[in-house]
Amino acid sequence: MTNKPSQTDIQDESRLAELGYRQDLKRDWTLLHNFGISFSIISVITGTTTLFSYGLNTGGPGVMVFGWIIVSFMTMFVGLSMAEIVSAHPTSGGPYFWAAMLAPKEYSAFLSWVTGWFNFMGQFAVTTGISFGCAGLISTAASIKSNFVATPAQTLGIYAAILVSHGLVNTFGVRVLRYLNNTSIILHSLGVFSLATAVIAGAPKHPSASEVFQHFYDGTGDPGWSARASPAYVAICGILLSQYTITGFDASAHLSEETRRASWSAPWGVLMSIGISALFGLYLILCMLFSIQNFEQTINPETNYGMPVFKIIVDVFGENGGLVLISLIIICVWHCGLFSLTSNSRMMFAFSRDGALPRFFDHVDEKFRCPIRTVWLAAFLAFCLSLPSLGSEVAFSAATSIATIGLYISYVLPVLAAVIWPKNVIKGPFHLGRFSWIVGLIAVLWVSFITIAFCLPTQNPVTSQTLNYTPVAVGVVTLGTLGSWFLWARRWFTGPIRQIELEQLEQTEQQLENKS
Repeated sequence: MTNKPSQTDIQDESRLAELGYRQDLKRDWTLLHNFGISFSIISVITGTTTLFSYGLNTGGPGVMVFGWIIVSFMTMFVGLSMAEIVSAHPTSGGPYFWAAMLAPKEYSAFLSWVTGWFNFMGQFAVTTGISFGCAGLISTAASIKSNFVATPAQTLGIYAAILVSHGLVNTFGVRVLRYLNNTSIILHSLGVFSLATAVIAGAPKHPSASEVFQHFYDGTGDPGWSARASPAYVAICGILLSQYTITGFDASAHLSEETRRASWSAPWGVLMSIGISALFGLYLILCMLFSIQNFEQTINPETNYGMPVFKIIVDVFGENGGLVLISLIIICVWHCGLFSLTSNSRMMFAFSRDGALPRFFDHVDEKFRCPIRTVWLAAFLAFCLSLPSLGSEVAFSAATSIATIGLYISYVLPVLAAVIWPKNVIKGPFHLGRFSWIVGLIAVLWVSFITIAFCLPTQNPVTSQTLNYTPVAVGVVTLGTLGSWFLWARRWFTGPIRQIELEQLEQTEQQLENKS
């Protein structure tokens, strides 16, 4: 006996049909699950742990604290604009679908194509940053009580195993994902809060407030960029830690076709994930900074295990106790990578459904109700992006910059369309009223600023090992996206396809052929 669909289910499917799509994915996620996906991908413990060394050396404690506050505040403008749009257009396509809906007809397909490919790049780049960071944490943890030092190839092998585990769970454990989501919410909230509280409570001594809030440190070279350029330059580069961490909240949009009351749940999933992550992240950063026992040893790669957060924890709890808390961090980061891959696969499925990717990937497994092919496409691309790590020490930082820029450009392009052509904006249940335009403009200006900032060199002198490859990668994607559009995609890509109408047309044509 099948369960009769509720009125909410009928309304959700009707709205999706109005947008042109049938209900292929199973819709059984709640607001809590939708929020949990974005909250898990933002994962403040992941960003702060893997980039803590970058933060300490690129501005130091003062920039980390105030940079986090500023970035959280400005990111909320981006989130508000996205929440308003997803409320009116709750589909798995997310930003590229919004861009098509908000742009005039003559620019619709072009803007959708560009937005989609930047989102596509950012999606698997952020998975690379998360899961490659998890591999680094595992290899570093293994060295704490031994002489083991992982080679780049060994770290890459650990990373491959992590991606395979994520792919398998997403393939065969779709039903389990809901329960893992609940576990992840608990780990990233109560777990992280307890960890941070335990560290600061157990620290033998604490730096003074001035040593945290006023401490500027430039470890970007000899001399550093504060001498070559200015301290402000270093501070601007230093906010990458905060901006990279508060990234990936578009997952609430990509999971909207699987979320009940999506027009309300998806926008609130976006905003709640940003707001709660901002609070937890600030608390975590403050607890860690106020628990540093020796700043010089904490930033020194020869004494900090390669991970300053690990050094702080071991200084407080010793190696045995430290490994217990480090294991908790690794588990949190693993969950973060898992749900990042989930979000990737939904975006890629939708992109294929609308014809931008080969139709081979437009497939939902009937048994598992999951786009299995795009799960493994996302895992494969994330692995490929990590390969430069075999020859460059800055590959991980480049991946985080690429992920941040790629995703935020895709977030803001539909917002830009709404700012330029406000008459095309359709209001959903969640909307900003008369504040929509000014909030959108602030979001566009902020993303423009960070796009330039994260392409700047962060190490002096600039060599093949310290070069910021982000502008190269973003340039390649930009040229590839624009080149492919003008050379061939503009001839056939028309933007999001109204799947239901297309199927009805095909059925009508088939019936006419049968009659004739």
